Amino acid sequence: MAEFLQALQATDPVAFTIGPFAARWYGLSYLAGFLAATALAWHFAKKWKLSLSFDDLLTVLISLSLGVIIGSRVGFVLFYQPAYFLANPLQIIAFWDGGISGMSFHGGLIGAIIGAYIAARLIKMPLLRLGDLVLIGTPIGLAFGRLSNYINGELWGRVTDVSWGVVFPAAAAGDLARHPSQLYEGLLQGVLMFAVLLTIAIVYARKGRPPVPGTIAGTFLVLYGIVRIFAENFREPDSQLGFLLGNWLTMGMLLSLPMVIVGAAILWHAWRNRAKLEDTV
Repeated sequence: MAEFLQALQATDPVAFTIGPFAARWYGLSYLAGFLAATALAWHFAKKWKLSLSFDDLLTVLISLSLGVIIGSRVGFVLFYQPAYFLANPLQIIAFWDGGISGMSFHGGLIGAIIGAYIAARLIKMPLLRLGDLVLIGTPIGLAFGRLSNYINGELWGRVTDVSWGVVFPAAAAGDLARHPSQLYEGLLQGVLMFAVLLTIAIVYARKGRPPVPGTIAGTFLVLYGIVRIFAENFREPDSQLGFLLGNWLTMGMLLSLPMVIVGAAILWHAWRNRAKLEDTV
């Protein structure tokens, strides 16, 4: 397995080129996430007998795409390198510079919520209902995103002696074997979460009606927060931040905890109001 993982890590980060244009696996992972979320939202809107036109779907896609991309970048700037970008504000838009082109999932989530709120108002659909629809396929994008992180040789894991440890080429990683924590996150945030959310969606599709608003959205938030906090135990803390407390608390953990709390609150609200909300569309 170690040989396979090492070979996979050596994959060219550029998927293909067309003239001067280079398509990187990381950028394609965003595209895959947007397309998967949109396609599954369209599919289950029909299965759940919801009113969602193709124009509505395009509105959602555009709003969420802009929200995620802008939010991801702003989140990275504010959460991970505020001092650097305060001194170099023009670098905020330097997406092409590999050294400072980071994106933040938690910032992207905030941006996605804002984008979803705008879209929900435009298409006249409750925000939690829209969240349930678009979050079914979101783990697909997360899985591809973490695989791209692995190929890029970034966000590597902590030093380990496990047999499947991987040596990353970056000078900062040293010549020590490390956990392929990006793949751990891809399996947990991608495969596991997608299986759970898809199962919920299919159960209600067979009933011919949507779940109580917030059922999938709340589950997504709780699951992501839990698996991210768990995976952070294998991931090397960001060099510019290190541990926030002792030798265990990281920024990823700190930002994920509110997700668990908010997600649990949404699920509790849905459960308490299921009789009243179950018939709403």
